[in-house]
Amino acid sequence: MMKVMRGWRSASISSSAIAFLQHLKLGNPKSAISLPFCLFNHFSVLNKKRVLFYFPNYYFSTAQPYYVFDKIDDALTLFNRMLRTRPRPCIVEFGKLLTAIVRMKHYETVVSLLKQMELLGITRNVVTFNILLNCLCRLHHVDFGFSVFGKMLKLGFQPTIVTFSTLINGLCVEGKVAQAVNLFDDVVEQGFQPNLITYSTIVNGLCKIGDTTRAISLLRIMGERGCSPDIVTYNTIIDSLCKDNYVHEALEFFSEMRAKGIPPNVVTYSCLICAMCNSCKWKEATRLFKEMVAANCKPNVFTYSGMVDALCKEGRILEAHRIVEKMIQVGVEPDRFTYSSLMDGYCLQGEMDEARKVFNSIIKKGIELNVVSYNIIINGYCKAKRMDEAMAYFQEMTRNGLVPDVITYTTLIGGMSKMGRLVVAQGLLENMCAFGLVPNLITYSNLLDGLCKHGHIQGAVHLFRVMQSSGLEPNVVPYNILIHGFCLVGLVEVARKLFCVLIMKGLQPDVYTYSIMIKELCREGLLDDAYELFGKMEVDGCMRNSCSYNIMLQGFLLNKDITRAAKVIREMVKRGFSMDASTTAMIVDLLYSDSTGKYFYELVQKL
Repeated sequence: MMKVMRGWRSASISSSAIAFLQHLKLGNPKSAISLPFCLFNHFSVLNKKRVLFYFPNYYFSTAQPYYVFDKIDDALTLFNRMLRTRPRPCIVEFGKLLTAIVRMKHYETVVSLLKQMELLGITRNVVTFNILLNCLCRLHHVDFGFSVFGKMLKLGFQPTIVTFSTLINGLCVEGKVAQAVNLFDDVVEQGFQPNLITYSTIVNGLCKIGDTTRAISLLRIMGERGCSPDIVTYNTIIDSLCKDNYVHEALEFFSEMRAKGIPPNVVTYSCLICAMCNSCKWKEATRLFKEMVAANCKPNVFTYSGMVDALCKEGRILEAHRIVEKMIQVGVEPDRFTYSSLMDGYCLQGEMDEARKVFNSIIKKGIELNVVSYNIIINGYCKAKRMDEAMAYFQEMTRNGLVPDVITYTTLIGGMSKMGRLVVAQGLLENMCAFGLVPNLITYSNLLDGLCKHGHIQGAVHLFRVMQSSGLEPNVVPYNILIHGFCLVGLVEVARKLFCVLIMKGLQPDVYTYSIMIKELCREGLLDDAYELFGKMEVDGCMRNSCSYNIMLQGFLLNKDITRAAKVIREMVKRGFSMDASTTAMIVDLLYSDSTGKYFYELVQKL
């Protein structure tokens, strides 16, 4: 058993754990994030139809020995009554009561009650230890859980697979999946037989960290060891594959589970339908939706919302709107996510009046707005260059008690910077910092871009240094902005030096970096330098795109270098790139010019 403890804390309960247990206040419960698999609910399926005795506000059934409470105070009343009863009820009865409180998600209360039982000398058993571990894990205190586990061993109690499943689950919830896998391996090595919950917990944890391949391997091992995966296990794998855009593989698992006689449920269909929509496989999504309805599996708000979100991202806003109307018709009430997706869809299309109507409808329906809702509408107005309205929503959200986040400020700073309202943008940055929010690279880049494009190069350099001194290490984007800014004010040599600094710092210039430099060198008449840099792009691993070809071609045309212009056109055609409107206009002007146009026409004809 000590091998199972390998890598964990000492078996004796730590002082920090004792302090935690002692300072939890009775009657001050705090709900925690639900674990992916409710361990004890697998052993406590309530059958309310078989209640034999009724007490005020709680029930007790001798056929199904579980307590059910309407209020936590009722549970505490019964607990105190049990403490006063002589002789006291056995530990099994206390276990049933505590399990009922766990189902109510009053985890801190359960920990306090267990501590009270210990002080009164009420003997514990493995079940009550498992209940304590479960509560600590749900409260995100798996480290205390291991301290209690050590005490459990010290007192001579033999852990069960439920004990280990609880600890494994706690590690996964806290993102310590590697440690959970190690514990799982140790448990198997010690001869314990993992059950469905144990396997499913590890599968879920692996999927959450993106290790779907290992999760699938574990699913195969389950079958080999005689533990058949259930709908929850398959749904976890299918959902992870869909999120990784492995839709074909997800469909294979979908077929496999049905072949094994496991009928898909609303979660299965919702994952697949949303994945099909996000992959623009609309016919397949429609087929699955019809199949789902035909199988008497009623689509829920998640099914519809996923479809609405995907349609909005594709710009198919009218279809998205019709789905929302359909939801309401069939009695599925759209939630905040549904309306936010629809609102975002209208914002992406620049239809701000429609977006505002959706925003107002959220309020009318009594759905509580959050920061994300406001960020969407603010972003829409910023993109539409309606900054006063964006600021009005910003002020409204603060009046409503919502605290703007980094995204809110970054969006507004970007909008103000593009409009040249740099004083306001800088004021927003200062306010952001004053409220304890830390600007990120996008925040700084937005303001940096505004300063550069409006000729405030000194202010841009100062901001760049502030960003560096804040501990943020700039990536290629801020360098690109600054290089472009120097070019705009005619400081080409400074831009070239900064380009070299970029490489010296180990950053890879991207196609935008090269395009900026090539364009400015051409404007300065330095065609040889520009063409050399153009050739150097792909040597350095930066593939040219349509933009870079058009910039190089325009440079040659502008400087009447007809021979090399024809050469670039030949290469463009060979690679499948086309000329943009500006390049085409320059070529038309050239063709209608003097003998140069005739010569160029002859060169092009030879392509």
